[in-house]
Amino acid sequence: MSGDIDLNDIKRRMDGAISAFKSDIASLRTGRASANILDPVMVEAYGSRVPLNQVANVTVPEPRMLGISIWDKSMVNAVDRAIREANLGLNPIVDGQNLRIPLPELNEERRKSLVKVAHDYAEKSKVAIRHVRRDGMEGLKKAEKDGVIGQDDSRAKSERVQKMTDETISEIDRLLADKEKEIMQV
Repeated sequence: MSGDIDLNDIKRRMDGAISAFKSDIASLRTGRASANILDPVMVEAYGSRVPLNQVANVTVPEPRMLGISIWDKSMVNAVDRAIREANLGLNPIVDGQNLRIPLPELNEERRKSLVKVAHDYAEKSKVAIRHVRRDGMEGLKKAEKDGVIGQDDSRAKSERVQKMTDETISEIDRLLADKEKEIMQV
């Protein structure tokens, strides 16, 4: 960084970590159907791996059922295989050029493993936030050393960066607690 650090950029990067975390936990199955459950599924199509939503439409026709309309008939088996190999605990039913995926009830053991996955996602996000904080602090130290900002200004901005970090991590913890409650409710 040349000179002064941009607190707005640090905030933007921390908000990006929150967005990524929200996306990650949205893909966790909580007992009711959501098209986001299939976000991690990558299909072997036309010589490369592509996200499922690039070869099919995903719908939620019923609370405990997902529907997939595959655009190219030759991709039906590849999509079926990709869903089974994604280790989501889903077993698609092939129906012509469509797949139906019934969502089974979650047992206690599966709920606990989903909570662990959510905690892993949260920790990954917190690490990303701490990296942003470290980058900001290093930028401040360098700017102070180079004489671009004074010691008082550097200290004030350091405290602001720390406050943003604490607020962002609190938001991650709040989102995690909400998701954990959603997963564990019977």
